[in-house]
Amino acid sequence: MRASCEGAGVTGGWPADVCISAVFYPISWPSNPLSCYLRAPLMTGTVSDGKFTNKAAGFDAPTQLPVDDEQHRQWQLANKAWWERTPMRYDWREELESSHATADYFAEIDRRFYSSVRRFLPWRTIPFDTLISFDKLSSEDVLEIGVGHGSHAQLLAPRTRSYVGIDLTAEATEMTSKRLAMTNTPGKILQMDAEAMNFADGSFDFIWSWGVIHHSADTGRILKEMHRVLRPGGHCTVMVYYRSWWSYYLFAFLKVLLEGRLPSRSRIREVRQQTTDGAIARYYTCAEWNSFAGDLFNVKSSVYGMCIEAIPLPHGGLKRLLARILPDSVARFMTHRLAMGSFLIAQMTKR
Repeated sequence: MRASCEGAGVTGGWPADVCISAVFYPISWPSNPLSCYLRAPLMTGTVSDGKFTNKAAGFDAPTQLPVDDEQHRQWQLANKAWWERTPMRYDWREELESSHATADYFAEIDRRFYSSVRRFLPWRTIPFDTLISFDKLSSEDVLEIGVGHGSHAQLLAPRTRSYVGIDLTAEATEMTSKRLAMTNTPGKILQMDAEAMNFADGSFDFIWSWGVIHHSADTGRILKEMHRVLRPGGHCTVMVYYRSWWSYYLFAFLKVLLEGRLPSRSRIREVRQQTTDGAIARYYTCAEWNSFAGDLFNVKSSVYGMCIEAIPLPHGGLKRLLARILPDSVARFMTHRLAMGSFLIAQMTKR
C-alpha cells in the first residue's frame, strides 16, 4: 500500500485585488480578504451559542461506523435532515444579505467561502489549482460528491469534458441546478446518496469532494462506490476532518475548562461533535485515513487548516483581533507544516 501524510508547503502570494469573473459571477475580491473572512462562520466552526444540535443518536467516537443496518438507516436520515435544515451557505453566524437564489446570493456565498480558502490555500490562477490539475479536466468526466450551493460546481463544470454533481439533499440539488442554469454552465446535478450511486462502473475519470463524505452514515460505503465508478487509473481528491492534537484535542480541552468541568476523553469527543457541523462528523488521523482507504486507493494525505485555527481561543473579539495581526504565512506554517489544522486532504488514485 502506498500511503503517506505530509505537509508540503503551498507557495504563492495574495494579490491585492483578484477578479475571477471567468470562474464565478462577476465579483472582485475585497482589497482586504480578511474582512469577509472575519464575518463568515468557520467551515467546521461553531454557531453563536457554541453548539450545533440535532446530532445522530449513538455517534460518539471520532471514526465510528454504524453497528447494524438500523443504526445506519437512522444515521443517514439524521444526516439528510441536518443538511436540509442547515444547507452549506456559510451563514451560521451572520445571515446572507442578498435575496435568495439570485446571482448576488450565490456570489455572496462564494465570497465568504473563498475569502477563507485564499488564506490557507493560496492559488496561482484558479482556486484550488494546487490540488486540481485544471489543464487535464477538459479530457475528463468529473463527478462531485456534495455540491452545497454550487461554488465548486461553478468552478469545475466549465473546464471538464462532462460534469455531474450529486447531493443527498433536495435543497442543495435545487440551488446548484438553479445556479448552473442561471449562468448557462454545462453540467448535471442529481439528488443521490453517494453510498449507493446510480452510475455504471467506470463512469468517471476524476472525483472531487470537499468536506462531505465524513458526514455520511458510512464513509466506507462511499469509498467503495467511488472506487467502483472510477475508471482504471482514475483519481480523486477529498477533504475530510483531521484529528490533530491542536485543533481537535486542545481546543475542546480548553472549552471544557471554560465550562468549569473536568476534561475527559468522552467529554472532549462530545464537545467536538457539538462544535462541528453535521449530524455526524468523523475526524481521522492520516494513518487512520490511509489505512481506511488504502485497500482501494493509493493515498497521499496532507493536513491544512484555516488561519483562525492557529489561535486557540473561543470565537469573539480577541480572536478576531489576533487573526488580523497573525500573518497568513505563520498560520499556514502552523496548520499545514506542523499539521495543526483540521482538514485532511487526500489525493487518491484507484488501485
